[in-house]
Amino acid sequence: MLADSVDELLTLPLPWPIVQAGDPVLRTAARPYEGELTDTALTALIEGMKLTMREAPGVGLAAPQIGLGVRIAVVEDNAGERPGVPADTLATRGIAPLPFRTLVNPSYARVGDEDAAFFEGCLSVPGWQAVVARPLRVRLTAQDETGAAVDEQLSGWPARIVQHETDHLHGILYLDRAELRSLSTHEAVARRWAQPTPADAARELGFELP
Repeated sequence: MLADSVDELLTLPLPWPIVQAGDPVLRTAARPYEGELTDTALTALIEGMKLTMREAPGVGLAAPQIGLGVRIAVVEDNAGERPGVPADTLATRGIAPLPFRTLVNPSYARVGDEDAAFFEGCLSVPGWQAVVARPLRVRLTAQDETGAAVDEQLSGWPARIVQHETDHLHGILYLDRAELRSLSTHEAVARRWAQPTPADAARELGFELP
């Protein structure tokens, strides 16, 4: 039962271990959250996910990444805290602040026809990045931790974060959507592919951008 799994998780020290690729929980569609937790347990779970995400550090964390097959995720991006990243890179990639929020039973839908392709990584696949083409704009629907409805449009990097974390809840890793010829270590991305767009990587590694 979810409540028992959360109670067990809450006995562990923070930050919690992040499940790595190869664990079936990352490849199984999570079940909807239907209010199985007490308010106290849900609050403690969300606080633990927040701390684990921040300590990693990351900009999102889905419940399957801490071993829970339930449709809950947290996201946050303090976009101004990227020392050394040029302003033109931030603008080109659509990187903008995404205040902390909890997403319960989230889903997204494309808005418009435009895609954007950038290097992307994952806390469950450490050390690697690959180029992923995703819709530039999406409509996010969900509930927050209080059960209030969430319905908003996001674009750029915030839209990418929401898509990435929601995909986790469907058993999808970013590598399933990636151009695998772009697969690079963090070090290679920093050394070779730090340009605002992955156009150089596409040309030199031999893949097409949308």
